[in-house]
Amino acid sequence: MASRQATLEYLTTTKIGEKGQLTVPKQFRKDLGLGTGAPFAVLRLGDGLILLPEQQRFDHLCEQVSSALTGAGLTPESILATLPEARKRVFARHYKKSESSKISRRQSRDHRER
Repeated sequence: MASRQATLEYLTTTKIGEKGQLTVPKQFRKDLGLGTGAPFAVLRLGDGLILLPEQQRFDHLCEQVSSALTGAGLTPESILATLPEARKRVFARHYKKSESSKISRRQSRDHRER
């Protein structure tokens, strides 16, 4: 995908089709690396609309997260090092409840059968 400086420029005029579809000219799709089915965010700005390819939003979000983590002094290695313990906590929280509920149901059933 092409990287461009954030400037506002007039590109072209297009029309809304019968099914509410807009056509983005081929050259602009090519410049932005947009294929068929590429998702867009539609933003309203007063009486206008801004179409923003979702990939750009995702890239921007990644940059923000990276900056925040770097600013907090975290590195990819330090974050990855926490994963085994985090997995253990999630596993214990999820499957311990599941296991204890199975035991409770089994105890209730055994008690009823007596």
